[in-house]
Amino acid sequence: MEEVLNSTIHPACLQEPPLAIDVIKQLDVFGICLYSMLTFMSCLSLLLYLEQCVYIYKKLPYPKKTTIIWVNGAAPVISTMSCFGMWIPRAVMITDMTSNCYFAVVVYKILALMIEELGGSRTFLKRFSGKPFKISTGPCCCCCVCLPYVPMSRRMLFILKLGALQYAILKTVLSVVSVILWTNGNFDLSDLEITGTAIWINPFIGVLTIVSLWPVGIIFMNTNSLLRSLKMIPKYAMYQLVLVLSQLQTSIINILALDGTIACAPPFSSQARGSMLSQQMMIIEMFIITLVTRFLYRRTYDPLPTDTHECENNHNSSIAVKAALVEHDV
Repeated sequence: MEEVLNSTIHPACLQEPPLAIDVIKQLDVFGICLYSMLTFMSCLSLLLYLEQCVYIYKKLPYPKKTTIIWVNGAAPVISTMSCFGMWIPRAVMITDMTSNCYFAVVVYKILALMIEELGGSRTFLKRFSGKPFKISTGPCCCCCVCLPYVPMSRRMLFILKLGALQYAILKTVLSVVSVILWTNGNFDLSDLEITGTAIWINPFIGVLTIVSLWPVGIIFMNTNSLLRSLKMIPKYAMYQLVLVLSQLQTSIINILALDGTIACAPPFSSQARGSMLSQQMMIIEMFIITLVTRFLYRRTYDPLPTDTHECENNHNSSIAVKAALVEHDV
């Protein structure tokens, strides 16, 4: 019975992803139009991002401009890597690694951006030092409403920064190790055995991701009311959307491909076809996000006042000085 079932399976469904030339040869008219359109969208995303970098570099001060350039690059970089993965299916492991490593840095940069918008670390500590911060936020402790409020301090800010930075470092290291093991045949996403490396590395990366998102959520939930004028809520929403699409959506498609829900279509195996569909969807989604983030970040804002009490004192002192000058003139 097993021999009968094996004989009905197309040999391409059991092979590695096809070469780029094989992908080009099997394209029909619809496929050529689809690949051309997606490639154009990916190139346009990259060009818009480069033009946005020039604008930000000229208009904004350091270090805010470098942080915003990093954050703006999440969608265009993922779109560009997805385009390479679409045309060269055997390079998907490397293109995904590049996208994931870049986004790992963006997670830290989002936290740094919120602190920079509030005046930098020194001004942030002057404003919030000693004030209680709510830590029962997602994705770790959104249901733990009984957690106490923690006063902000220099040590607390350092721990929050370190929590986001560890993901950027460890994710890159583990991605490089995964690629090295993959080239040697030791890393396979379809290998779910306890002795496989993927079953150990991927859950560990998932834990690192959750830990890194928690500090960003803490800073955002406690400061978003002050950053409404800077459109931080839609900016944060775009960052969260990139996270869901690049991590959760890709994982779901890969699971469906491993389960056989996504059918094999020669020359693509089930896993390779799932990866191809994921790359194509990602290009369209990241193109739309690129347009939205361009609208959100392509403007300059007046700096926030360092403190409301200081602003009132400065305002009152300026009124007193004007009154004294009037009396002196009289």
